[in-house]
Amino acid sequence: MHYFLPDSQDLVDPSFDFEKEIRSPDRVRHRDDRYAHEVFGSRAFDGILVSKGIVDSNGGTGRYTGPQRRRFDRDGVKRFFRAQGHGWGKLRFMGDCGAFTYVKDEVPPYTVDEVIDFYVRGKFDLGVSVDHIILSYDPDWDAFGNASVPPEVLERQRITFELAREFIKKAKKAGGFTPLGVAQGWSPSSYAHAVKQLQKMGYKYIAIGGVVPLKTHKLIHVLDQINAIRNRGVKLHLLGVTRLEKIADFRSYGVASFDSTSPLRRAWLDNKVNYFTPDRSYTAVRVPQVDGNVRLQKRIRAGEVKQEHALKAEAKCLKYLAELDAGKRSAASVVKALTEYERIHDPGGDRSEPYREVLTDQPWKACKCEVCMRLGHHVIMFRGAERNRRRGFHNVAVFYQQLLQELARPKRRNPAREPEQQLLSV
Repeated sequence: MHYFLPDSQDLVDPSFDFEKEIRSPDRVRHRDDRYAHEVFGSRAFDGILVSKGIVDSNGGTGRYTGPQRRRFDRDGVKRFFRAQGHGWGKLRFMGDCGAFTYVKDEVPPYTVDEVIDFYVRGKFDLGVSVDHIILSYDPDWDAFGNASVPPEVLERQRITFELAREFIKKAKKAGGFTPLGVAQGWSPSSYAHAVKQLQKMGYKYIAIGGVVPLKTHKLIHVLDQINAIRNRGVKLHLLGVTRLEKIADFRSYGVASFDSTSPLRRAWLDNKVNYFTPDRSYTAVRVPQVDGNVRLQKRIRAGEVKQEHALKAEAKCLKYLAELDAGKRSAASVVKALTEYERIHDPGGDRSEPYREVLTDQPWKACKCEVCMRLGHHVIMFRGAERNRRRGFHNVAVFYQQLLQELARPKRRNPAREPEQQLLSV
């Protein structure tokens, strides 16, 4: 079972000074900043998923600058990510179209030829066929056959089939990468039908798309139906799905790989789950920069908050957290300072209890990953991209170790018939 970390150009600046909050004046982002695989000595994932929609899009979904796109085209994906001869061993690169970036379009914006050219020029190991995501899920539509299925849903599956058929023919001629067909559906039976059609086309590796919103038990039912018609030797990839507590069951259904940014992005997008440990998760402590916080600056301009009071409260939190890390201050006094500042930057919020937990336990001191060893208490601070991204990198490394442990557990025989476990899914 391989875990692919999707690329969204999340890098960290090794020159960043966390005490002074300044960067080296000589820093060049594309040359000096580091990817997650350049931060850790031990493997934290098996490969990277790179979407054409992220690389080539000029709209709000794109993450690459013009010079980055040209360098990507010139160097190929492995050299661009500085993955050649990596200390972990081989890092596999999978390409897809990034169907979520054009989910509102009537048809995908890319032709099969354009996508294959992207994979071949980039020297990808695996390439996903062009697809059109189906976000609706309603097994009741199957009660009366296709007559009950909305026409736009049927059309998206038809488009995905048509493009997959063209893709595998041209991919075989182009060579150089393993093609994956994409199954899109709205029910367990429609997903099974999609996989069956893709197998007839000749696909041996099939990605299951559009299942991110599904509850775990519904996803299990989809995989159970697929498994009933899956040919021997055909592997599955789950697009955007983890569900760590069910990962061993997924493997029994032929799932060979999956991708997800969840462990990374929960570091700064989740309200509560920001820092992973092998046993539990913690909330990061919010210490926003007065000068860089839009919401707080708006309150200051409106006269609701005095800037000098906000700056003083911010400085106090930073000082107290450093003293806590050095063993010179109690967790209770730091929580009090954080709560006082919270009344300024987030009135009505109360994170005192989760703050008390994380500052009492100080989990970063028990972690031996490169991020926690270098940053100390800064890793638990919800403050700026440099800290938040590094905490995300830490989460990815912890998640990968949890994945290996789950895969080592004995397989359960009838996962589709088991009640859904109330465990944290990431």
